[in-house]
Amino acid sequence: MIHRPRPAAMAARGVSAFSVYSSLTTQNELSGQTDGPSKKTSQEQQKRTLHLSKRSKIIKRKQKYSKVKLEPSVDIHIVNNAEILQKTNEGAEKEPVSPRAKRIVNGKRGRKLKKMESTSRKAAALSSNLPASCSTATNTASSEADVPTKPFQSKDSRPWTGPSLSILLRDLRHIQNSKERSAKLFEWLIAPVAPKKFFSDIWEKTPALIRRHNSNYYKGLFSSEDFDRILREDRVNFGINLDVTSYFDGEKETHTPTGRALPVVVWDFYKNGCSLRLLNPQAFSGTVWNILSILQESFGSMVGANVYLTPPGNQGFAPHFDDIEAFVIQLEGKKSWRVYDPRSNEEILPSISSRNFTQQEMGTPIMDTVLEAGDMLYFPRGFTHQATCTADVHSLHITVSTYQRNSWGDLLHKLFPGALDLAIEDDVEFREGLPLDYLDYMGVQNSEREDDPRRESFNKKIYNLMRKLLKYAPIDAAVDQKAKDYIHDCLPPVLTKEELACTVYSAPARWRDGGPRNVVLQIRGSTRIRMLRSNIARLCGENGSILLYYTIENSRDYHKEDQKCIEIDPELADGVELLLCSYPQYIKVDSLPAGNLDDKISLAAALYEKGLLMTEYPLLPKRD
Repeated sequence: MIHRPRPAAMAARGVSAFSVYSSLTTQNELSGQTDGPSKKTSQEQQKRTLHLSKRSKIIKRKQKYSKVKLEPSVDIHIVNNAEILQKTNEGAEKEPVSPRAKRIVNGKRGRKLKKMESTSRKAAALSSNLPASCSTATNTASSEADVPTKPFQSKDSRPWTGPSLSILLRDLRHIQNSKERSAKLFEWLIAPVAPKKFFSDIWEKTPALIRRHNSNYYKGLFSSEDFDRILREDRVNFGINLDVTSYFDGEKETHTPTGRALPVVVWDFYKNGCSLRLLNPQAFSGTVWNILSILQESFGSMVGANVYLTPPGNQGFAPHFDDIEAFVIQLEGKKSWRVYDPRSNEEILPSISSRNFTQQEMGTPIMDTVLEAGDMLYFPRGFTHQATCTADVHSLHITVSTYQRNSWGDLLHKLFPGALDLAIEDDVEFREGLPLDYLDYMGVQNSEREDDPRRESFNKKIYNLMRKLLKYAPIDAAVDQKAKDYIHDCLPPVLTKEELACTVYSAPARWRDGGPRNVVLQIRGSTRIRMLRSNIARLCGENGSILLYYTIENSRDYHKEDQKCIEIDPELADGVELLLCSYPQYIKVDSLPAGNLDDKISLAAALYEKGLLMTEYPLLPKRD
């Protein structure tokens, strides 16, 4: 318990830790009826209530998150090279210049024109060389995606040592900023490739093979002994936590029974040539949980993992591609991998995984290699792959995955429904009825009636409405909804000893001498606080309320817990924003923009009790 001023009453919603107090509405109505004669409220009561008489200020804060109506932030206008040159010429003609200056300008203009013509010829040549099945894209990113990129392979034959995992995790504890901590861990994961090079040349573009010639590089991450211990000590269920598969004569089979996966049954499957896939190792391994929870801050997307244990000379899965970015980390033994280019434009960065392919459907692999312990293989979503264990030794690898359903298209899925709701509410043109006879000339059965002028008029109307829809796009609100999903997907953080000491989880409350002791902790105006992690929480506006979603109470099993949030009083929203945006800096409680000192302490206490805040130093208990 935190020693703090006690508010008059809490809001009716159960999820709210410090919502609008129920008695305030009545008090505000009374204050609106009388200017000052009825000052019956004592000074003590005034100190303990939130001063919400400034109604316009509160409404502005609510509107910031509810977005009743959005004006367009930019005007979209597409121009071509000729239009740019025309504007350049017009600007030049308006300025009086000397003959010498004219010669200089004309020379520059001529060089610029030649350069643009050269660029146009190169673009035309590139488009003419594209396969007939690939359509020419209108933006640079799509054009680059259509052209296969040669896989990256590290060529250094010398062993790459680097720090051990245990030393790395120990050093990461001393990095205060969780994003910097995540960046350091990712740098170690893909070393010796620099993260800047990885994201500019490899990410979402081409597979990458990183050889280290150091079988101990990932030692301590996960082992076959860990696999065995988990089967013996934890409750692992077939189909939920563990899959058993095999691949013989071009056919994949699943041999997953029901119930608990007991060691004697699991190892019998393995001895008969079956591959084992542990679906959520983070639920059973503290090390895997720690690494994934740190890495998720580098991607702004859930980071998951599967562990694969395959007997010598066997294969567990058919050729297929996935809808995730995959980092295959070889932990023990060897495995032969073949990776294939996307076969069509539709398979580049797909949003769903593929079916199982046959060997006859596979072309020539762009990568055919053997991963050894300490090596890592990355491939983007859409690259078909298959793996076979070598005949001489078993294989254990962990696939770290991320960026599932995290594309521009997924954001637009959030954006357009909200834009359409706003447009229908605000613009009568969106509410006008459809033509009485539109079913007679529109639809697939009427699609060949191209000469019908009614079709052209109907399509033109749709295009015009789509253009008008852009100005209603609630972009920030859509991003918040994506962030809300991310918060729910995230693993809860693994706290360091230093973090534990300064959070509610190390509060000294104990039962002693027949009763609880050290229950009341003291937060003062001078107490310095900050959010526990960079992405521990997200402030979102929904249905006129301001909600703070958080990860601290998430489960290590994916979506096992419902999404958690607390409702924020609009008067206190600025204080929460300051805490979120000032991370990793500590700020004093009395500097929060959240009403009077009592309100600021109440806000800090509520967030602290939820485990979202840490103090600069451990809080001292009040004497009992």
